[in-house]
Amino acid sequence: MRSDVEARRNNVRVLVLTGFGLNCEAETTHGFRLCGAQVEQKHLSDVLLSKRPLTDYHIIAMVGGFSFGDHIAAGVVWANRLRYHLFDRIMRFVSEGGLMLGVCNGFQTMVKLGLLPGFDRGYGQPVATVAANDRLGYRNAWVRVKVDLESPCVWTRGIDEMELPARHGEGKFLLQNNELLDRLRDEHLVALRYVDEQGKPTQRWPDNPNGSPDAVAGVCDPTGRLLGLMPHPDAYLYGINHPHWARKKLEGTLQREGQGLRVFQNGVDYAADLKN
Repeated sequence: MRSDVEARRNNVRVLVLTGFGLNCEAETTHGFRLCGAQVEQKHLSDVLLSKRPLTDYHIIAMVGGFSFGDHIAAGVVWANRLRYHLFDRIMRFVSEGGLMLGVCNGFQTMVKLGLLPGFDRGYGQPVATVAANDRLGYRNAWVRVKVDLESPCVWTRGIDEMELPARHGEGKFLLQNNELLDRLRDEHLVALRYVDEQGKPTQRWPDNPNGSPDAVAGVCDPTGRLLGLMPHPDAYLYGINHPHWARKKLEGTLQREGQGLRVFQNGVDYAADLKN
């Protein structure tokens, strides 16, 4: 017999948007299913044709990849497609308490769609972008990120630090002006920062792979329900995903679950009203 917690998690419905060059839907779907949720992968074209309300879901996941080949800039065409064909339904979903998770290309798209940072819930009015890394070119390497424990972000609750792979060529988070960056910091909307081996936020490459000011690795909106981040929690669902898993096994420190899975579990538990 399932426990009450398992039953409530199983009632959580997740929509993973796919198509047009996105490529992390399998890992993202698996992560949410490991946490007990019901997950549907839907191509955007099918979502548009179905007219099914997005409010049928509790969580929408925007996955990584290279939507529309990152033409013009990463996430721009994908954001425009959503803006002109799905935005009203997205806004209803958000206003009724829905959660969104954007990873890598998903984060880039949420920023360029104006969902993040969502100051004063001014969704749809972009005040930021995600630009080319300071060291031009695509970089695929593991990074360490630290969570702002005062952040309202529901996805990062109970997490202090994580190691995650970062895979991008356009990951530098920029706001329109320094005043907005100060506000982002003051309101604790920088949910995650790149840190060095001592756990201190850094601008230094390669610990900060893109040069984001204030070491920004992930941003949430003021409600804490919308999170976007460049590193991939979907790529660290199991302990053996870590590049040093063999050494960890010998040391006796290898965990069955990867650190990224906690992000998914937090989202599912919040949607199931199992708040930490």
